Amino acid sequence: MFDKLMEAQQKAGEMKKRLDAISVSGSAEGGKIVVNANASKVIQSVQIDPDFLAGADKEELEELLVVAINKAIEQAENINQSEMAAMTQSMFGGLGGLGNMFGK
Repeated sequence: MFDKLMEAQQKAGEMKKRLDAISVSGSAEGGKIVVNANASKVIQSVQIDPDFLAGADKEELEELLVVAINKAIEQAENINQSEMAAMTQSMFGGLGGLGNMFGK
């Protein structure tokens, strides 16, 4: 069982490195606002079109930033869940393999 725990810890570290290296983005207003993040859900950058910024009011800008951020985080979450499912499947072979971890 200790070996399984060590393997799980190692796989989790490898997964975090993969997630940190995957880029996702969310945009609003036809790409006038773009938020880039990694699949670990860390915002990396925000770009705002200067022409759009010049004409936007504060409330509009805030609303569109929230939309773009939420889109980026949603993509990151989808990738994160897929990676977690793949890691679990490879380690335990589904629920049948999980029973073996506990000596059944």
